[in-house]
Amino acid sequence: MPGHEVFLLDAVRTPFGKLRGGLSHVRTDDLAAAPLRSLMARHPGLDPARVEDVYYGNTNGAGEENRNVARMAALLAGLPVTVPGVTVNRLCGSGSEALVQAARAVAVGDARLVVAGGVEGMSRAPYVLPKPDEALPRRMELHQTTVGWRMVNPAFPSDWTMSLGASAELVAAARGIGRDQMDEYAVRSHRLVHAAYEAGLHEGFVLPFEGVERDESLRPTASVESLGALRPAFTEDGSVTAGNSSPVNDGALAAFVGTAEAADELGVDPLARIVGSRTVGVSPELFAVAPVPAIQQLLERTGHRVDDVALWEINEAFAAVVLSVLHEMPEIDPEKVNVNGGAIAIGHPLGASAPRVVVDLTRELRRRGGGIGVAAACIGVGQGTALMVEVPRA
Repeated sequence: MPGHEVFLLDAVRTPFGKLRGGLSHVRTDDLAAAPLRSLMARHPGLDPARVEDVYYGNTNGAGEENRNVARMAALLAGLPVTVPGVTVNRLCGSGSEALVQAARAVAVGDARLVVAGGVEGMSRAPYVLPKPDEALPRRMELHQTTVGWRMVNPAFPSDWTMSLGASAELVAAARGIGRDQMDEYAVRSHRLVHAAYEAGLHEGFVLPFEGVERDESLRPTASVESLGALRPAFTEDGSVTAGNSSPVNDGALAAFVGTAEAADELGVDPLARIVGSRTVGVSPELFAVAPVPAIQQLLERTGHRVDDVALWEINEAFAAVVLSVLHEMPEIDPEKVNVNGGAIAIGHPLGASAPRVVVDLTRELRRRGGGIGVAAACIGVGQGTALMVEVPRA
């Protein structure tokens, strides 16, 4: 980032609850407040009025989070009424966009210490009823707001508005990526996430909430055989299933972003320096490979090469996404990608998912002695994003 150096200082999140699971009874605005309240409690010496803004990513925005959930989270978490908040929406990249916008504010000197993160309560996403075009309609149609397209503009070509799973299927098939590869990758995700929890790697970051202690979509016993029994979820003879896709989840994350002076004030060793970011657009039906140009342009703009990157996180919206990115960029070592698993097992609460990817990346870099990391995500309607962090070498 230009100007002042910007650091990710500290972060916490809720466990990610499964659809209609242990967090589904929590209002989405209360869910948003939970990690922010915990983040403030970790730093009792900090005057809450020193927080200069709250940036939250949120994708759906149709339910209890509809009135600027960042501001509501700040108020519900007990921050002074003088602390403002802003909610940003870049679909699956919303929480990452919140981090980027927070970092930019710090970089240009508009703030020294802010909160960034995201929330999604997908279990509680409401149905919506659009206003009719006629005075006395004979038929009115409800639309779900949990995930994907709704109230589609007829001006869009049909291939732009196909389901996300069908789009991922299209991209994977064009690259010769089949069902077996996807299922094997999904099993890898569950295995690595389970191992990370058993090793205590999420202690101090994933905080128990409402009786939920671990991500509820994790399936330690998942196998290629069990996933192979699942039917295609998006096309009749396809390869993308519920088992090799990310699930529907509830969760929230909050992080401090600030200057080196703010880190000293908090008495923390920063998790990482935020180096830069890049977001790109592609044709909507190709969203699953949009992380590729985002990564390539980020590397070019920061003057780095693939070999300079110690670890990668690529959000597992679908196994097809990660595998397609690796197909397009074979110079990336797969053993350095999502080393503790990803969203297929952890879950994908849309607004909270991309910042989770960033924080997991920084924490693992610190455990391994530092280096450069890149976190990337695909985004519906044809976008991709990538963010680079650096942890000083030990």
